Formats: sequence, C-alpha cells, structure tokens
Amino acid sequence: MTKHDHHHDMSMHEHSEHQMNMNEKHMEMDMPMAHHDMDHMDHMDHMNHDDMMMHGGHMMHMGNMKRKLIVSLILTVPIILLSPMMGMKMPFTITGIPGQNWLVLLLGSILFFYGGTPFFSGARGELQSRKPAMMTLITMGIVVAYVYSLYATIMNALHPEAMVMDFFWELATLIDIMLIGHIIEMNAVMKAGSAVDGLAALVPKMAHRRHHDDHFMDVAISDLALGDVLLVKENERVPVDGRVLTGMPTLDESLLTGESTGVMKHEGDHVVGGSLNGGASFTMTVAHRSDDGFLAQVQHLVSNAQQNQSHAETLADRVAGWLFYAAMIVGILAFVIWTTLHGFAYALPIAVTVFIIACPHALGLAIPLVVARLTGLAAQNGLLIQNRAALERVNDLRYVLMDKTGTLTEGDFKVRTVNALAEGWTSDDVLRYAASLEQGSSHPLATGILKAAHDLDVPMVMHQTATAGEGVSGMIGDDHYRLVSPTTLPANINSQVRALITTATTTGETVSVLLKHDEPLGIIGLSDAIKPDAQAFIESLHQQNITPVMLTGDNEKAAQRVAAALGIHEVRADLKPADKIELVKTYQANGAVMMIGDGVNDSPALAQADLGVAIGAGTDVAINASDVVLVDSKLADVTTLLELARQAKRKMTQNLWWGAGYNLIAIPLAAGILIPVGFKLDPMVGAILMSLSTIIVAINAMTLKLKK
Repeated sequence: MTKHDHHHDMSMHEHSEHQMNMNEKHMEMDMPMAHHDMDHMDHMDHMNHDDMMMHGGHMMHMGNMKRKLIVSLILTVPIILLSPMMGMKMPFTITGIPGQNWLVLLLGSILFFYGGTPFFSGARGELQSRKPAMMTLITMGIVVAYVYSLYATIMNALHPEAMVMDFFWELATLIDIMLIGHIIEMNAVMKAGSAVDGLAALVPKMAHRRHHDDHFMDVAISDLALGDVLLVKENERVPVDGRVLTGMPTLDESLLTGESTGVMKHEGDHVVGGSLNGGASFTMTVAHRSDDGFLAQVQHLVSNAQQNQSHAETLADRVAGWLFYAAMIVGILAFVIWTTLHGFAYALPIAVTVFIIACPHALGLAIPLVVARLTGLAAQNGLLIQNRAALERVNDLRYVLMDKTGTLTEGDFKVRTVNALAEGWTSDDVLRYAASLEQGSSHPLATGILKAAHDLDVPMVMHQTATAGEGVSGMIGDDHYRLVSPTTLPANINSQVRALITTATTTGETVSVLLKHDEPLGIIGLSDAIKPDAQAFIESLHQQNITPVMLTGDNEKAAQRVAAALGIHEVRADLKPADKIELVKTYQANGAVMMIGDGVNDSPALAQADLGVAIGAGTDVAINASDVVLVDSKLADVTTLLELARQAKRKMTQNLWWGAGYNLIAIPLAAGILIPVGFKLDPMVGAILMSLSTIIVAINAMTLKLKK
C-alpha cells in the first residue's frame, strides 16, 4: 500500500501501518547501536576504518604497517650496499668487509621475520579458510627467496668456489615494495570510506541543556535524554536529532542532501544532529539520542553496505582463486623446465618471479576500492545504498514504476472544491466532519483536509476505524459517518452526485465523499502540484530508453492529467493496496524494474523490484525493504543515482579487466616465455610491476565522481 497515492479512505490504516513500521524500525536501529554514544561511535568507526584493514584474512594495523616499512627501509640500505643484485656487483656495492655475507644474512633475517609478518599472518588466514590467494603467493615468493639465500650463504661459506648466488637484494626490495603497496591500498580504502566518518565529526560533543532553574548548562551529548530542552546558538551545530521548540532558525543541512542552501525551520519542525545553525539562536527538544539518530543510522547502513558482497566482488574472488592455482602450476612447471635446461640456480628466480607477479593484488582491490568510494560518495549526497548488488542491474533497467503523489507531485494537497449535498449542511460542515474522521492521519489527502478545517470547530470522533480499500469511518455523536473514494460508493447513489464527482475528476481533482448512514452529505475535491523537476526526470528516462510507469490509487482522470503533462504513456490508476507488487511482477516478465516509492508502505513492491528506491524518506533511513534510500525527495537524485551506479559499474569492469588482464600477460612473461629472445623478468621488476598495477587500480577507483 502506498502512503502517497491511495485515497484518504485508507489514510487511518496507512497511518497505523506507518507507526507500526516506524516502531519496528527504531527497534532495529536501536539494537546494533544501543550502547554507544556518538562520540564513542565516531571513535570506534574511526578505528575500524582508519587503523584496521581486513585483507586476506589478516587484520593489519596502519600504524604497525608504517613502522614495519620504516624499519624495513633502514635494513634495506645496508643490504643493498653489501650484497650484489642478481649476482651482479653494482658501482655502489661495498666488498671486502670481514664476515660481510653473515652480516647480510643477519640483516636479511631480521627484515624477513619483521617486515614479512603481515604476509605470513595473511597467508595463515587464507590457508585456514582454504582460500589461498594473494597473501599466500607473496609469502611463497619471499619464503623461497629467503630460504634459498640462507642456503647460498651457508654453501658459499663451506665451499667458496661454489659461488652460489643469493637473493637478499631481491628479498629486501620485494618486502619494501609489498609493504608500500599495502599502505597505498589502505590509504585509498580509508580515503574512500571516510566520507561517513566525516559526517559524524560534524556532531558537537557538548550541548547546552536547560535545567530546572531555566539556566542552560553544557553537558556531554551522551548524557542527553529524550525530551531534554537544548539551546543552539548562532553558528553552532545541532547536537542531536530533535524538534524546534522556539525560534525560526535557518539550517545548513548539506549533510543530508549535499545541498548547502539554508532551510528555514519553524516550531515543531524536525532538525538533524550535525546541521549548522546559520540564523538566530533557537531551542529544541531531543527526539533521538545520538546513538540512534540520523547520522548513526547512516553509518550503520553504509557499514553494512560495504561489507555485503556484490556479484562483481564474488567474481573477483573466484578469479583470484583461479590465479593462485594457475600461478602454482605455471611456477612449478617453469621451475622444473628451467632446472632441467639450466640448473637449479637459474630456475629459482624464475619460479620466484612467477609467484610474485601472479599475486592477484590489483584484482583483489578492483571492486572493494570502487565500492568504498561509491558508498561514501553516495552517502555524502543523501543517497544511502543498502544493497549494492541491486545497482549492478542498472544497465538492464527497462521500466521505472513510481507513485504519483509525493513522487511526481508535491504531495501537498489543497482543498479546491467543497459541495454540500444534504439539506441544512454547508461546505464548512462537510469539512468539519471530514476533518473529524481524518484526525491523527498523516496521509497527504488527510493533511490537506485537516489544514482546510484548521479554523473550524471539528467535532470529536469515536470508534475511528480504517479498512484497506474501503475507507475510514467513525461515530460522531450518535451517527455513523464514512469518508470514501468514489470507487467505494454504494451502487444506489443518485445521478446528481455522480455528475458532481465526474465534474471534479475531469478537472484533475482527487475526490472524497462524506457519507452518513450511506447517504451522501458532501463532496471534497483536492489536488496538488506537479514537482518542478518531474518533467526533466521523465525526459531523462525516455532518453535512456527506460519506460516510466505511473502508479496511483487516485482516479483515472486525475492520473491522466498528471501523466499527460509529464509525457508518461503508461498509467495504472485506482490501485488497491495489493496491486503494486503484482504490477512489479508483471513488468519484470519483460525486463528489469526499478520501483520508486515510500519506503515503509511500499515495502513489498520495493523488495520485489530489481532495484527498489525509497524516496522522500527524510531522516528515517532504516528502511530494509529498499535497495537505496533517498534522504531528499528530489527526482533529480534518482537520475544522479543511475549515473553514479553506471559509473561505478564501468570502474569495476575496468579494474577487473586490468587486474585479470595484467596477470594473464605477466604470468607467461615471468615464467620465461621470452627468455629465448633475450627478455627475462626478475623478481624485483615483478614486484614493481605488481605494485604499479595496484596503484593504477586505486587511482581509477578514486576518479569516480558525482556530477553536479
């Protein structure tokens, strides 16, 4: 059932459903965040994003990685000066120092066991999970290099004439380059994933709370309770979510939508923690604690979205696994073949190079870096992605099904006509009794009627009930009244009433009929305006060869009026609550479907659609049925979402091709396929090329931009 498009005959039912869903939703959001205030949560999230990165089953601490790199670089300098590269003495190579080879072995051993620890731990995790990949390959490369160098040092000491070549130079540079590559990777992921953490940093740690003597004192936001009265001064940020009590502030809410235009608030309006007060001071009441407010929910959603794997990531993982086994087979074959042809010492560096260059490092980063960039960038602009896998179908979309009211129109209904039908009844009487039946409803039609009757004496209603698809009813005094749409009127309604209804619907009004014991008392006609950006949105869909379909519980005439103005050719009007999900299924038989609707009341249809978008959710972002939540209700955001999703998919595809293609070309080269023509790839060059591929993938991911 839609919150926006069905007639007010279902408004009470919708309001009840809305409240029930909202209560469940807040319970869901409270559970994961229950024991953290925003300050603590921000700190923990910072730790999670900035200090710890999961890779290959190994939890790496950023500070430790940097220390390991510094120590490794310090150890590398004497190793490079004291040992030859690939058996060749360089102009700067120092010789003639007593015990020089043993000194290099000592330095190389310290470097191997200290600098190689992250890779050993990662390989252990991969092997324990039976998913050998990048860390296992790196570990194989440096272990083989170290063990063989240890063997060479001992053999040269026992048999100086043997002249066995060691690989300490290659071992040192390989570990250094791999550490640098991982630090670059971690920085890229942190930069991409820190967008939401930046939002949390906007929230002040203290608030001005009113005490019993009407004085305001500063307290930590973790000490605030629901209902507390706070003072927000000029140029201060709102500490928590709440409602304006006194004053008319102008707030910068760019943290919600990306738009920095000031928004004027009035008494009773909702304000979001982190918004900047650009106007005069105002007081507010606390509606949400910091641990279940808007920003906390955004962080939770984005964190979940970044953890869930998409189809592209699953493919990347499978390819990485295949590359491991390919590297094993090619490396062993190359070792056997070149040992047979030129001996063990000649074959070993070739095998080591295969293991190094085959590491699926770039491939492993191909998708996660784009994902981190996508989710963080989207969240900064009010596009909250809950299911990234659904975004991968954006290129296959053929239909966009959307509500009329609140999506294509403003959803701000105004009463246009009121006709009294019964003797002794005036237009004001019709409004008063209709408003009585609508009390407590948040439906747009109900809101319009209640506004129109604001200055009238509205009678009290008893036994107020709503039945989906039938209407809202109640007892006013000793009589039973109903407020229904024309489609549910009794069959014996006279022709005069039918004619008035036809006249109203012909002009595009949404009609409600007030009944007393099934006798019509009056007709109320309401209408709302088309959104300014609706036509541009529909035109953009046509340009993308996507068919827009308008869904509404409104009458056919009102629906066709809006559709004609916007250029929508497919309209489904007079829908009942259960109709939308069936329509989604019907259209899915012919292609992928995006459903745009209210995240609470359209949950079944949103869940059924290939891509479900909850629009106009405001700060109520915990909407599990939708794949994407749009904080604002601007249709331009849907266009932005489609473009961002397409860009992200292109970046993922480019990175996958780069990562996999690089390995497919590099592995045969590393195995020595071009040695007969004089080209040989050594371990150090292999490590440099592999790290360069990682950097290219990271840069490509970070070029994902949101066009304004």
